[in-house]
Amino acid sequence: MLAGTLARFRHKTVKLCPLCIIAHWAIIYLYNCCPMGNDQREVKARGRSTMNKQSLRDVKREATANALSEAAFDLAMERGMDGFVVEDVVQRAGYSRRTFANHFSCKEEAVVMGASSAFNNVEEVQQLIENLTETSTPIEVMEHLVRMELTAGLFKKTRELVKLSKQHPTLEPYILSALHSHQGMAQQLLLDLFEDKYAKGYIQLLVGASYGAALPMLYGGSNILFPGQSSEEASDSIPLDQYLDDMFGYLKNGF
Repeated sequence: MLAGTLARFRHKTVKLCPLCIIAHWAIIYLYNCCPMGNDQREVKARGRSTMNKQSLRDVKREATANALSEAAFDLAMERGMDGFVVEDVVQRAGYSRRTFANHFSCKEEAVVMGASSAFNNVEEVQQLIENLTETSTPIEVMEHLVRMELTAGLFKKTRELVKLSKQHPTLEPYILSALHSHQGMAQQLLLDLFEDKYAKGYIQLLVGASYGAALPMLYGGSNILFPGQSSEEASDSIPLDQYLDDMFGYLKNGF
């Protein structure tokens, strides 16, 4: 199963948002490092050579996509969506239009991915997976992943993207697509980790509730003091950590 999941994650990595990247690297870590039964060892042995051959290519492909998306996002912030074209993106990033077309269908898709480039914390993901015990629960892992993802840089870029989408609705389908992919990959990670102990329906509800609670943060519908904000900017807001404590407290203990 892990081999199949790994293949899916490799195929989608270049268009993932941060939690998808977390899940991608978590699956790789599970595949390489965690204790296995006999059947899993056989799967690992069959897949090792293919994985090693693909690794460098995938890293290079992801780096190219990130460079293009960061250039697109920066141009959108500087000029607005109407102030640049794909040719401007490839010139700034140092690639060709053909390379851009290999990664993105349009500048809107690239801009949305560019908002995700503030995340880079693979080592913490590996540590999280390594520290899992027999008593670890899906909600504990979900909480760790959410807290890991919500960095000051990511919040700033995401809120800027949402603000931009209100002026340019053509961004909205790509934001929704990214959120849907984001949620699906987080769900798949939890299923791979806990499917023998927890019902699929429970994990689906848990991930859905977590994302439902996070949406107001992204779309400005909550009174939360985000990382990097001063209390003067939002005097009536509650700190992000307190909001997450309350959110996961409800999920753990009931409403």
